[in-house]
Amino acid sequence: MNPLHHFSNDEKQALFDALSQIKSHPYDSYNAFTDELDGIINSGKIPAFFHEICHKIKEDRTTGKSSAHVLRNCPVDADIPELDQEDPFKDKLAKKKTFVGEAFLALFSKLTATPLLAYGNRFEGSFFADVIAVNKYSGYDSQFGDTELAYHNDRSAHEVRADFVTLLGTRCPQNELIFTNYIDGKDILEFISPEYEAILREAHYYTPFDIHSLTTMNVSESIAHPIIEGDSLIRYRDSWTIYTKDAPEKAKEALIAFRYAMTRATKTHHRMQDGDLFSFGNQRGLHSREHMEIVDKDTARTRWLLKTYSFKDKETAEKFTHRYKKEAFGCVDD
Repeated sequence: MNPLHHFSNDEKQALFDALSQIKSHPYDSYNAFTDELDGIINSGKIPAFFHEICHKIKEDRTTGKSSAHVLRNCPVDADIPELDQEDPFKDKLAKKKTFVGEAFLALFSKLTATPLLAYGNRFEGSFFADVIAVNKYSGYDSQFGDTELAYHNDRSAHEVRADFVTLLGTRCPQNELIFTNYIDGKDILEFISPEYEAILREAHYYTPFDIHSLTTMNVSESIAHPIIEGDSLIRYRDSWTIYTKDAPEKAKEALIAFRYAMTRATKTHHRMQDGDLFSFGNQRGLHSREHMEIVDKDTARTRWLLKTYSFKDKETAEKFTHRYKKEAFGCVDD
């Protein structure tokens, strides 16, 4: 995917210098961290060009022009530690001493007016997650596994789901061809008949919980849900989402039609590089991880993307205030 903007080295350095001024720890003192970031924004230290880029992305999302954007050569930390993949999150907390990457993701969220979302029972309620292979999930169909991932929404089985996912390339091995792919929901709908679309908008389907949720949460069975909602929102995980036991025959036919439509829809393919930011609609479409060519499996497993979830706007975030588990705005108890 072509970047919306490729930062020059001077632009990258200007953002790096501004964000490096934050001294608070985003994992231990998140509110203090965001307060410092607000101070930097309000003092005018964030260059105008980045405000303009974020305004353009916000405008594209609002008008429906695009739900997926790439920025290249973004500021990341100068020192990227190697993580123990027995428990990479815990090891990150022990080793990572600077947080420019986290600050850049938080800044992007603020300037696009998409408040960050976190889950209180995942990664100690952190707003910054890691997409990296975890040893105990090796071979599993999981973002924390070391395999490909079929097209899906993140946390499609859960009640509270992000409107946007943003990834920042922290360590992307150069010889491993790993792609993050995206299909917009409106492109899928182009190939679905009105009859089947109407069925897909009814709660005849369910999606099992992923292995990480099953091992970290007290969950067993997800609720029935539609696959299509709103104008073109999608709730689906390929090879996981299935029709309910009492679903009518037409619901089964509609699911097959949806899968056919996915294969025909226009797809975006992007190979993450160090310093790439890739932000896309989590409910507006589906994304996947594709291993086009793996030269060294052990090296490929070290691929590390910093990741954030976000709501589409403040009003949406405020709908879940009753679910917030911590003092930090946006951390739900799901």
